[in-house]
Amino acid sequence: MDETQPLLPERTNGHGTITKSTSSSLLDFDANGDSDNPQEWKTSYKWGIVMLQAFMAFTVTFTCISLVPVANNIVADLDGSSGKRSSSTASVLLVTIWELGEAAGPLLIAPLSEVYGRAPVFNLANGLFIAFTAMGALSQSTSLLIFTRFLTGCAVASNVLNPAIIGDMFPTKTRGSAMSIVMLAPLIGGAVGPAVAGFVAQTTGWRQIMWMSLGLATVAELMFLLLLRETYKPAILRKRAHELGIEARRIARGNDAEAALNDKDFATARSPMWDAIKRPASVFVSSLVLQILSLYGAVLFAFFYIMSTTLPGILQDIYHFPPTLVGSTFLSFSIGSALGIVACNTLLDRITLHLQKPGQTHQPENRLPLVIFGAFAFPLTVVLYGWAAQIHLPIPVLIASVALQGFTMIIGLVPVTSYVVDAFGLYSASAMTTMLITRCVMSTILPMAAEPLHKRLGWGWGMCVLAAMCLVLAPVPVLVFRFGGRWREKSDFTKEE
Repeated sequence: MDETQPLLPERTNGHGTITKSTSSSLLDFDANGDSDNPQEWKTSYKWGIVMLQAFMAFTVTFTCISLVPVANNIVADLDGSSGKRSSSTASVLLVTIWELGEAAGPLLIAPLSEVYGRAPVFNLANGLFIAFTAMGALSQSTSLLIFTRFLTGCAVASNVLNPAIIGDMFPTKTRGSAMSIVMLAPLIGGAVGPAVAGFVAQTTGWRQIMWMSLGLATVAELMFLLLLRETYKPAILRKRAHELGIEARRIARGNDAEAALNDKDFATARSPMWDAIKRPASVFVSSLVLQILSLYGAVLFAFFYIMSTTLPGILQDIYHFPPTLVGSTFLSFSIGSALGIVACNTLLDRITLHLQKPGQTHQPENRLPLVIFGAFAFPLTVVLYGWAAQIHLPIPVLIASVALQGFTMIIGLVPVTSYVVDAFGLYSASAMTTMLITRCVMSTILPMAAEPLHKRLGWGWGMCVLAAMCLVLAPVPVLVFRFGGRWREKSDFTKEE
């Protein structure tokens, strides 16, 4: 059912009895205007929530990445070890264990949000994130810190719920800009984090970085508690029925036609918990589109961590940068990412509307032309990055290659998120969960291959091998653009009704 299905305007018969129009208004939002409908909320409020989501996404990535440049110092401080090998291992593990947590957490976060609503699950997860961050700041051993980093990763809700909340609030044709802002925030956090960490760690110690993260997360959660309203349609309608003392399913049985129209909404809200937990796997298995886009997006996003873990070594060993300047070079990635967001904001919705034929319903595949460009351009930036380090090109060339990676990565990822939200509708949280799991697993594994490739082949040819992997997957968005509509019809979760 379309979420804007027209309804009968009458809502009561004046005598407190349940009428056809009463059940209709309970089973869907009033087409003549409904203050509970997230898509009818004030634009200023919706964009305020988007900025709040972006702030939390920034905080999450800041917390994740900021320790990477100083991980060796942390190991030496906690365990009294100054060995280069142990420090190097800890540096990678402090990042990858977080990613494993982010892969595990959404398995519960997404289905819980589809049973109890977005707002309570988001607030609970944020509270756990704050608690685990505090545990990390107080850790007295490397093993305890690694364990708390895993738990903190498990509590990250923004990755899976941010796109779903945007899909709840914004109409299909106008959500591209909001999605771009939320996607930019973690990339900025990943660039600012190392820049701040290098300076703070040398002046006040690495624990101060953790306390900064705790402060940011606390401010964000207080604002969520004050401002975030429930956005998930089935949860809102179920609450409306409960407040009026009417069991929604009994009303549905009193009007079979309307029940058929709205059964999908209420089935989602009232699913047993086990069914909700299994739903991400069911969505993933049933959708070829989701499977191949998840693989494509996972490989592309993993290069953010490849860059984050290899750039400090390149700058220190080849260009002899002091530690305080290493972190600041990550800002070039943010600049490229910001330009990518500008491109998405300017072009994404325009391209979507331009490709829509007169009288045709919205096709999610119209989101993908920018992805096609990014998919084929990104491998070239990886090759430039590797060979700039290999033959010791001037530092502006290396920094430019990092900025270009940020630009093409954003172009290649943001529209994919918009596509998934458009295509999966009420099940977008479950679909995003599967994408995040594959992304996190790939971000854990692929960066660990960069160092062996560098030692065996050098930076130039080593990065060429990784770029070739991207190039093999570059046709994926082309195939989805061409055949995605047909493939979506084969899945119950994306079939047009």
